[in-house]
Amino acid sequence: MDYLKEAPPVIRDYLVYLETIMGRSPRTVSEYYLDLRTFFRFILQKRRLVPSSLDFDQISLEHVDLELVRSVSRAEILDFLVFTARQRPKYHKSIETPYGNDVRTRARKISALRGFYKYYCDKLQLIQENPTKSLDIPKARQELPKYLTLKESLDLLSSIDGPNYERDYCIITLFLNCGMRVSELVNIDLSDLSDDRLRLLGKGNKERIVYLNQACLNAVNAYLPHRITPKAGHKNALFISRLGKRIDVQTVKALVKKYLARAGLSQKHCSVHKLRHTAATLMYQNGVDVRTLKEVLGHQNLDTTMIYTHVVDQNLKDAAEANPLNKLQPTPQQHAQDDGPEE
Repeated sequence: MDYLKEAPPVIRDYLVYLETIMGRSPRTVSEYYLDLRTFFRFILQKRRLVPSSLDFDQISLEHVDLELVRSVSRAEILDFLVFTARQRPKYHKSIETPYGNDVRTRARKISALRGFYKYYCDKLQLIQENPTKSLDIPKARQELPKYLTLKESLDLLSSIDGPNYERDYCIITLFLNCGMRVSELVNIDLSDLSDDRLRLLGKGNKERIVYLNQACLNAVNAYLPHRITPKAGHKNALFISRLGKRIDVQTVKALVKKYLARAGLSQKHCSVHKLRHTAATLMYQNGVDVRTLKEVLGHQNLDTTMIYTHVVDQNLKDAAEANPLNKLQPTPQQHAQDDGPEE
């Protein structure tokens, strides 16, 4: 999605600011563009500034300018949220889908709008009234992260084979031991490796160092002699696809999904991101404190990392309930009348 070509100037200027000044990733900026595009398409349709017969996804933003942005009211934003909650496809690319964006998706759209109007109201001071001011973000239900047990992790590693065995084994080993994001893994360069240290580029272009344990070092050293000769422009990439290019996110997701199914773990609704949860959970269960875990995972806020403490709490509860004596109840007893002193 190239917002530089598609977005009108008033939206493009904000997105350029996010990417170049604020250091947001191109993927994040593209998601913000899609949210803003949906909002202003809604405004154009609601105000009948486009033909009623025009399909929503075909509405052009060429007439969206600062004057239109300035005229948006809080009531229209609330109407937009009702629209997303009831009428937007839940799975946009699916032919058959339920309607109504979930809480997390709606929350992201509000964040996009709040950032957009804050930029024009506070940063540039081109708009006096901010219609998103004091607009609450819907709270999503906090779910415990899904993860693999130690045995399931070993089963997953044992399921790997084929012509790309060394590469795929190394990829999954890094996920399970370092807890990196898939976007971080595909961007690893050879120059990011230094003895037992690996430099990662995380969200917001923030760098961090993770240390490679012996399993990771073994996997990397086994992979490098089998690394496919890269094409020009991809020579520094650590992981190379069969086409000689830097491996991409979709390829990694596909290979993880393949091995999860082969290990009989697809029914757990696991994904490549669940391997990150697995690494974090196994580390916490084995004595890594939550502040250290925060640095390993590259979380900005400690609250994000604290969810793994709740995972362990749930494990303790499950362990108590797994006791075979769990269902026992005291049997009612007939007590003889006894006027003696209580013991």
